[in-house]
Amino acid sequence: MYQSKFFRARKIFGHVTLITGLGGEQAYLVEGSERALLIDGLSGVGSLKAFVRELTELPVTLVNTHGHVDHIGADFEYNEAYISPEDIGLLYAHSGREMRLDFAKSGGMFGPLPTEPRLSDVTVPGPVKTLPMGDGDIFDLGGVELEVIAVPGHTRGTVVFLDRDLRVVYSGDACNRNTLLYGGESASIEEYKESLLHLKAFLPAFDGLWGGHGGGMEDPGIVEDAISLCGEIMAGTDDGVEAMGFGGQPCFYAKKKDERFRRLDGGIANIAYAKNRIWKKDVS
Repeated sequence: MYQSKFFRARKIFGHVTLITGLGGEQAYLVEGSERALLIDGLSGVGSLKAFVRELTELPVTLVNTHGHVDHIGADFEYNEAYISPEDIGLLYAHSGREMRLDFAKSGGMFGPLPTEPRLSDVTVPGPVKTLPMGDGDIFDLGGVELEVIAVPGHTRGTVVFLDRDLRVVYSGDACNRNTLLYGGESASIEEYKESLLHLKAFLPAFDGLWGGHGGGMEDPGIVEDAISLCGEIMAGTDDGVEAMGFGGQPCFYAKKKDERFRRLDGGIANIAYAKNRIWKKDVS
């Protein structure tokens, strides 16, 4: 374990380091023989770029699984990042320092923070050279390759990264125990199901998913679980539990859960959605 007052890092594979920010958000540093890939930039509270320099001497390429506040903070330090074109506007919409500071402070719900972050600790937003990436693209790091898989849903530009050699996917917030699909930046449930069916085609190639939160690897069965939930939501047979999302936005959870987002029926995946964003025609 290597840590600073803003970040914690631990090896999950010989050449892969999991980095966690104050808000519990997660990034992954994947090293090849020639380059390193930093998957996601956390919230930008503290200098992730400086922290990563302590972890590797390789040149670093930054990629974003999507454009939300807790994934794009280091973009303003590296000034260059790969991101799906559909999420470029979201990156800038979530660039505000106060918004990113509030996210970091939200980590206090899981336990005392190692430091009390201040606005002066937050990276200053500015222009980012956004490089496009999309489904099927390959990042070759020298002996290590990661393949981009597009999974629109949580946001229109959500992607995941498949390492066929390690048999893992770095999945950001694409499919987890608390997948949020009620925001204006999200796809419809109908479209999300199509995305998950696309991801399902890759199931023979991976044994687990390392996501943007949670601290551990999820079983690949979570993908089938989420597909089933989409079907229930579309059929109106899910639990439809009323809830309040971020920013006071009302939403519904497909399955009953506890305060730690564990499903009461023993399932894994859960989806928070808006009832006016179920069908393609509703969000086009």
